[in-house]
Amino acid sequence: MATPERHVYLDHSATTPVDPRVVEAMAPYWSESYGNSESPHAFGQAAAGGLEQARQITADVLGCRPAEIVFTGSGTEADNLALRGVAWAARQSGRGNHVVTTPIEHRAVGQTVDQLRDLFGFEVARVPVDGYGQVDPDDLAAAIRPDTVLVSVMAANNEVGTVQRLFRIGRVCRERGVVFHTDAIQAPGRIPLEPDDIGVDLLALSAHKFYGPKGVGLLYVRGGTSLVPAITGGAHERGRRPGTVNVAGAVGLATALRLVEEERVAETARLCRLRDRLIEGVLGSIPGSRLTGHPVHRLAHHASFAFRGVEGESVVLGLDVEGIAASSGAACAEGEPEPSFVLAAMGLSPDWSIGSLRLTLGHANDEADVARVLEVLPAVVERLRAGG
Repeated sequence: MATPERHVYLDHSATTPVDPRVVEAMAPYWSESYGNSESPHAFGQAAAGGLEQARQITADVLGCRPAEIVFTGSGTEADNLALRGVAWAARQSGRGNHVVTTPIEHRAVGQTVDQLRDLFGFEVARVPVDGYGQVDPDDLAAAIRPDTVLVSVMAANNEVGTVQRLFRIGRVCRERGVVFHTDAIQAPGRIPLEPDDIGVDLLALSAHKFYGPKGVGLLYVRGGTSLVPAITGGAHERGRRPGTVNVAGAVGLATALRLVEEERVAETARLCRLRDRLIEGVLGSIPGSRLTGHPVHRLAHHASFAFRGVEGESVVLGLDVEGIAASSGAACAEGEPEPSFVLAAMGLSPDWSIGSLRLTLGHANDEADVARVLEVLPAVVERLRAGG
């Protein structure tokens, strides 16, 4: 098999390369200030200083207090801590037993909510979304009951890029006195994320989605929010997340978050131009194709499609042979294609929802990358439809 002449990475919603400036900021905490941040000696104090500086940088970007930042091992862990922590605290105080969410959440939220239901007896309401993947704040308001203790709605969907109306949802939750959590893992560097502005009480991030390292995330916890730790074993992170803190990772997360926020406006404009060219080119060159997600209220770097008559995983593999990295929301179980649960929740029939494709742009992508996709993708889809 011939080696592709050009390699194009269009899977930035899955993970991103680490920015060299982030690597530089992290380096001293691997080889010089490598102490345990809880240790009282000079090595520990140096690590603790780096950790608290990272906490301050992160708080400055989010417009919150450093004490409201909890560093975790991943975005998934941050979501788990938010959901279990609030639900268990509510159960402990007798405030209620009901959780409201949507059917298109990342599995870090969806499966955790299912576990709260199945193992801990919480009641769950999933508010439907429209054909673009947006939840109606009025529908969400109608789902809230006197015993509702938590609402969880993601900021932007990882599969179709749709951005939710967080401000309106946050206002609904504030009016009813319900804690509001958002999985904002796809959002840094793409939309503003100040918790006070969007009205959230808990907000989860993951560094590797915005040019930081893997293995570190954070949870913003608004002051006064009751939270039972999901992990036990120490007093780290003010007792909310025990375990020796990954100081280098926290420094990397803070540096990456600061950089993407500083560059957000210019980079968003650039990515929107590339994204729109990609969308126009795909829809104009491939019959039986459609855009998934909202045509306007979507992430700047995110283009997602459904193709009738093909399997999304096969399209991804066909692109990979040509040196293009992409992803699909569809899955394969025991040799049979399974529709994307996100697209199914949006009302797409199985013949469309098994043919999903996600192309997500990043810092290194340019017009030539878009042109390469538009050169290759139509032929890949045509070949698959012909049975090749």
